[in-house]
Amino acid sequence: MTQQSSAITAEQAMAAAQKTSRRQQKVGRVVSNKTDKTIVVVVESLKKHRIYKRTYKQTKRFHAHDENNSCQVGDLVRIEESRPLSKLKRWRLVEIVKRGSGIVPVEQVVAEVDPNLKDESAESAE
Repeated sequence: MTQQSSAITAEQAMAAAQKTSRRQQKVGRVVSNKTDKTIVVVVESLKKHRIYKRTYKQTKRFHAHDENNSCQVGDLVRIEESRPLSKLKRWRLVEIVKRGSGIVPVEQVVAEVDPNLKDESAESAE
């Protein structure tokens, strides 16, 4: 009888643990996906100065684990706390909330097409 009641309470405890996660979640924008299985997410928040009462924007960068390398620069993603995965990674990707437009900066496109083109333009300016 006691074994059955302890088994039921263990199952109820597992169900309760799955419903209420104590891990923090944040929503931010992907700014880099150059490393393998890692993305850098920028999370912006509005804070109020404690003395001057002025509202200011604070940005923080988080390194998150992206197992499938599915994120692109500009995506809006949700990340969640996890155990330390490396020196900098303490977050993991939960979901991609919104895909980015896929617009890549001109400098990056030029560097991929012809890396020497950037060097020649710098030499001609001198």
